[in-house]
Amino acid sequence: MRFGLSTMTGAFILAATLFFAMSDANAVVCARGVYRAGCAGHAGVVVVGKPRVACRTVIVNGVAVRRCV
Repeated sequence: MRFGLSTMTGAFILAATLFFAMSDANAVVCARGVYRAGCAGHAGVVVVGKPRVACRTVIVNGVAVRRCV
């Protein structure tokens, strides 16, 4: 009788500890690729592309040169 009671008490304490000790998973995974980067988490996904660069061709000393800003 005592062995069964102590076993049940131990199981109850273990279950109560696991119940109150649980926390949310806040995992975030990020990756960087050739064309874009992105992160995925519990709230959703964010994808960021590389910025577009404005380029123009200008003439410098009679030679066409491409300038990107």
